[in-house]
Amino acid sequence: MNLHALRIFYETAKAGSITGAAEVLRISQPAVTSQIKRFEKEIGMRLFAARGRGISLTDAGQKLLEYARKLFALEEEMEAFVDGYTSGRNGAIRLVSTYLPANFLLPAWVAKFKRDHEEVDFVITTTNSRGAFDSLLNYEAEIAVYGGAGERQPGIHWEELFEDELWFVVPVHHKYANEHITLAEIVKEPFIMREEGSSTREWLFSLCRVHNVSPPQIALQFNGLNETISAVMAGYGTNFISSLVVRDHVERGALARVYVKDILLKNIIAVCTRTDEVLSPPAERFIQMIKASVGAGQALP
Repeated sequence: MNLHALRIFYETAKAGSITGAAEVLRISQPAVTSQIKRFEKEIGMRLFAARGRGISLTDAGQKLLEYARKLFALEEEMEAFVDGYTSGRNGAIRLVSTYLPANFLLPAWVAKFKRDHEEVDFVITTTNSRGAFDSLLNYEAEIAVYGGAGERQPGIHWEELFEDELWFVVPVHHKYANEHITLAEIVKEPFIMREEGSSTREWLFSLCRVHNVSPPQIALQFNGLNETISAVMAGYGTNFISSLVVRDHVERGALARVYVKDILLKNIIAVCTRTDEVLSPPAERFIQMIKASVGAGQALP
């Protein structure tokens, strides 16, 4: 079916006259009449009947008008979707995050973005560092928000946002609370850590290898940050963790730092994407918003 001719029929039916359709379409009245006659011949239906000095729809024309109205309404929806998608106002963002940014950064970033982009949907998965990179490389996510030691992976583009310190923390009444000790001393304490594959756990073990000390005993293991912190605050064990996670607890006296001599490590917070891949407009907008927020010191703990 000739959609251009269908459009002329539709505008003529809406206007109720050849003259009205010609004005809307900005073509001559003879051109409208010619196109309608050709269209009627093409589809084998008479669509209009003369009515005094005007025209009226036949039964077939009335039925076709209903279909045309639905079709062109759908066309308008499609155009609005394309316009919104290319401008970053709608669509979906598939995002994977490690536990640190998922718990302490993403909620504020996503809320800020949604206030200006209500039609954009988020599909967010939280996992450890290894799982985040696998999801990105396997096309299960378009963006990975990473917090960890900064282990680079082939095929992944990094944009570092900022760094935060890694702290050793203990219960407030621990013998090493607020003390300055050596790495060899702190690793003799029982540790509460995340599961294998978490960047802080692997960084701690790497630290022990570099300084030629035995790795700590992992007395308790949790898959989440909050459970790990709660266990230490309850009075047992030592944790090696991002300052973003525990700063508030330390400042209000619920946890205590241990200052380990000659050890000053920093966590990298980064946005990762697949190398040389063009992002969808919503994803690009989201990353730009994150960078602008970090640059302005907003949406940070």
